[in-house]
Amino acid sequence: MRRMRIQGMTCESCAHTVAEALAGAGGAAPRVDHRTGEATFEPGEATDRALQDAVEAAGYRVVEITAAEARTAGPTHRGGAPPRRQYDLLLLGSGSAAFAAGIRARDLGASVALCESGTIGGTCVNIGCVPSKAMLAAADRYYRAGHHSFPGVATSQGAVDLGAVVEWKDGLVEEMRGAKYEHLAEEYGFTLLCGHGAFTGPDTYVCDGRPVAAERYLIATGAVPRLPPVPGLEEAGYLTSTTALKLREPPGALAVIGANAIGLEMGQLFARLGTRVTMLEAQERIAPFEEPEISRALAEALADERIAVRPGVTVTRVERRDGQRRVVFQAGGEEEALACDHVLVATGRRPNTRGLGLAEAGVQLTPQGAVQVDPQLRTSNPRIWAAGDVTPVPQFVYVAAAQGTVAAENAIGGAGRTVDWRGLPRVTFTSPQIAAAGMTEQEAREAGRQVETRVLPLNAVPRALVARETRGLFKLVAEAGSGRVLGTHVLAENAGDVVLAAVYAIRQEMTVRDLAEAWCPYLTMAEGLKLVAQTFTRDVKKLSCCAA
Repeated sequence: MRRMRIQGMTCESCAHTVAEALAGAGGAAPRVDHRTGEATFEPGEATDRALQDAVEAAGYRVVEITAAEARTAGPTHRGGAPPRRQYDLLLLGSGSAAFAAGIRARDLGASVALCESGTIGGTCVNIGCVPSKAMLAAADRYYRAGHHSFPGVATSQGAVDLGAVVEWKDGLVEEMRGAKYEHLAEEYGFTLLCGHGAFTGPDTYVCDGRPVAAERYLIATGAVPRLPPVPGLEEAGYLTSTTALKLREPPGALAVIGANAIGLEMGQLFARLGTRVTMLEAQERIAPFEEPEISRALAEALADERIAVRPGVTVTRVERRDGQRRVVFQAGGEEEALACDHVLVATGRRPNTRGLGLAEAGVQLTPQGAVQVDPQLRTSNPRIWAAGDVTPVPQFVYVAAAQGTVAAENAIGGAGRTVDWRGLPRVTFTSPQIAAAGMTEQEAREAGRQVETRVLPLNAVPRALVARETRGLFKLVAEAGSGRVLGTHVLAENAGDVVLAAVYAIRQEMTVRDLAEAWCPYLTMAEGLKLVAQTFTRDVKKLSCCAA
């Protein structure tokens, strides 16, 4: 029996992929646990080198291969003192929340250790924001080479070498992980403990079989893909946003279950590489948490790219026959079936709390399985805090970082700080992009606010006209009477850059009049904010360029 230590596994799908890789290379009876980052197997005729190559070709990093009996009791660690020392703060996880907390704790003079069972850096740099946006950028360049609206400009598309794109993406991830996590760990003097960890009591923690003592703990273990309870899904096999980014050939046909941020981004990415994409959404519209006007306009934009969108459906089962998969779903009371090469599950992510011994530690969870925290991010155990996607907050990397900093200041310095949620932005990196800050119209009304709203189509924004990208809109939600800006919603190219101005406007309690009278450079997409604010008092179609 052999044991392989592997970095990069984050969920059951990863474990399944590794098991298939080992079996395909000749490993017998593979058993893989993504939580511990280990696989055991009988090598048969296969060499360690062949088995390692197979796992790494699947997108994971093999740390070592040993005889199963040779495993030591203690965790691997590098930097700092041995893990038996008393730390001021022990961080469970090594992503954005953990590193932000660790950096702030070191600023306050605390000793810090991190326990990580997978790859250092967490979701964003390894399998989330960085690799997905890198692949989206590549797909966008390829698509635009064959689709543009400018007369007299000739371009052409060649073949797609997705494997080469994936290799570039992996190199970028490795570079950024080294610069933003591994090197920073050394710079700040963190002790890194490698192995699966869990609480065994209210104030005891074990990492890879060895006790680690700390004055305070921060749970920052992030989130993992949430799988819908669809019969046949596990047996047929599926992709997540993690494994989809490892494909080296674009699928011929792809079914995407879920049409919120992840599903929309991944679906359009593969559609732009030539895949026939169908998006299946249980809600009555795609991007269901955005303004209805944005959902409708984005659906039209996707239809222009021949992406099939099916909202209001219920997936009932997934089947696999002769190498193909069939997704069976209910639509309007009728059963339909969709044949495809792959099924991408994009139904959200759940807090990663399983196997952490939280019940033994006296840490309470919400009904949705997130770690329950008070406004200062302390859990029901007074020595334990939590931050990031493992808590019941919007799952954005900048939220995780902000929470990590606040949690460290409270845990180490007793600062009593809370997170200021005013003007929290979000971006979905479709084309056109969705960006929003503050309240939707519905949220404002449900909060008891009297509101006024205005919607400005993108064909009223000069920048969109000269760029020949008029798919989209600006929507402004304001408090009736005072005119105070409550929410801004944008569907446009570069909407994510524009929305920062809306964040400032909301946090500074600006009014629509303030926005309408503010300086704004001509022929920028940001001018849409000024124009939509002006629509509260006049018809902007009757204004000359830059008229105030």
